[in-house]
Amino acid sequence: MYNKPIISFEGVEGSGKTTHIKNIERFLIKKRIKYLKFREPGGSKNSEKIRRLILSNRSSFAKFTDLLLFMASRNENYQNIIKKNYRKKVILIDRFTDSTIAYQHFGMNIDIKIIKILNKFILNKIEPDFVFLNIVNKENLINRLRARNNKNRYDKFKFIFYNKVQNGHLKLAKNKKKYIIIDSNKNIFENKKIIINKIQKILSQ
Repeated sequence: MYNKPIISFEGVEGSGKTTHIKNIERFLIKKRIKYLKFREPGGSKNSEKIRRLILSNRSSFAKFTDLLLFMASRNENYQNIIKKNYRKKVILIDRFTDSTIAYQHFGMNIDIKIIKILNKFILNKIEPDFVFLNIVNKENLINRLRARNNKNRYDKFKFIFYNKVQNGHLKLAKNKKKYIIIDSNKNIFENKKIIINKIQKILSQ
């Protein structure tokens, strides 16, 4: 396996992705392992501009417009971040290709073939080597979203939408070795140990 993998962190809102990524960052810094991190949408300078447009509460795009904006953000990241660092550094991505399929296909019913074609066109053969899929139950999801002070457009869907997205993520992960499912309903320190142990194994392969 690659010693400079692309590792993506997937999951619906409130599933704990950001916290886990910060823990991994601290681990990589401690071990003096070269890495870079970015989020989607967002990442490169232009991608962050697109992120603000997508998530703004003032925006009301059609679902296919949303998809194309996500893909535009990804293309900027590929051209300015991924292509330059691929196999040179560990790359941590807060949401990546699976999120597009989970949200735009399973959540919004856009044809999955279109999404896959666009991903292939932008990324060529690049895909995540490992995926941490964070899952969350209804009660914790709702409570965590309520606790957010600044909610963006994607924080305001009904639970049924997030449930469709999470089930979509689980379908993508089913019976695939590169997926590691993290139950974020469990103790955060317990999950931290699980994740760091997995990262150690991944980087030693």
